[in-house]
Amino acid sequence: MTIFFMELNKSFWLRFTKRYIPPDLYYHSWTIYDFQYVFLLILGIFLFNIIEFPVFFLKFLIVCIFAIGLYLPVPRKFFLPFLPIASWLVLFYSCRFIPGSNRPHIYVSVLPALENILYGDNLSAIIAKHTNVVKDVLAWLPYGVTHFTLPFLTSVGLWWYGPPGILAIFSRSFGYMNLVGVLTQLVFPCSPPWYEYTYGMNTPAEYTMPGNPGGLARIDELFGSNTYTNTFNGSPMVFGAFPSLHSGCAIIQALFISYIIPKSRLFCFAYVMWIWWACMYFTHHYMVDLVGGGIYAVVAFWFAWDYLPFVNEHYKNRWDYIKEKNGFLLPTNNYINNNLSFNSPKFDNNDELEIEIATAIS
Repeated sequence: MTIFFMELNKSFWLRFTKRYIPPDLYYHSWTIYDFQYVFLLILGIFLFNIIEFPVFFLKFLIVCIFAIGLYLPVPRKFFLPFLPIASWLVLFYSCRFIPGSNRPHIYVSVLPALENILYGDNLSAIIAKHTNVVKDVLAWLPYGVTHFTLPFLTSVGLWWYGPPGILAIFSRSFGYMNLVGVLTQLVFPCSPPWYEYTYGMNTPAEYTMPGNPGGLARIDELFGSNTYTNTFNGSPMVFGAFPSLHSGCAIIQALFISYIIPKSRLFCFAYVMWIWWACMYFTHHYMVDLVGGGIYAVVAFWFAWDYLPFVNEHYKNRWDYIKEKNGFLLPTNNYINNNLSFNSPKFDNNDELEIEIATAIS
């Protein structure tokens, strides 16, 4: 009788899982790379518990929306690559709810000391010494405008001009780079250059101190608003100078854009130099912060390299790839490893190609 019920239970469980678990997830070949979802799950549970606003009901509703999006096959193609970005944004927002008593000591003199050791002087102080309206506007454009709009433009460009699947890899790389960057800022909090000018090097930093717009205060004065002043005063991450995610975002976007459009490398390099100058001009970062953010971006791109689909310089947009490959999985830079962990579940690129072909035919 016991064996009968065990077999009945086993049969029921097999039918249940095969019916209600999506096929691509049911037949997915699990690898060590899938531990990324365990990490994100643990982080999500922690953040769910510490966030005080929104209230529990709204938090639960958001979680349910994400769960449904991850369960359904078509929305999963958006939600799964977006998961690292969502985790980064929620983590950044949640920093305000972590008590200062549970956070590490804030380092005030480490970055200026490294700046002088590595570069012989405080480059941020030199660049920010002479200011004028023209420089303010030139620095504001990359720091306050394109930094927030370029990720969306890059995503559209990668989707249109790049091979199918590259946008999902960019989303994961971009999200994980920023996520690790914020975690670094949490465990290694450092004061930015404006702190030195406002409080001096001998004043111990405290988590109760408000943020400061630095040179962006001049932009508020120029436009007659308090946009940047209010934004930085209420920032959840006041002492997050290292690494510079302005630098990291610019460089990882430049790497992906130059990957699909090699002729754009000079333009991408110029943009990175432009935003580096703006970060130091507005006294928000030291040079060592910018280099640190660049290292994070290069490492993220290096991890993604083996999973990047092959780029054909003769193809003008994604439709050329779809027509040529006729529904087959695009080759990656690593021809041996086609598990495509960056696009888990397995063969996600192939699914995308089939959907695009079906759409084109219909």
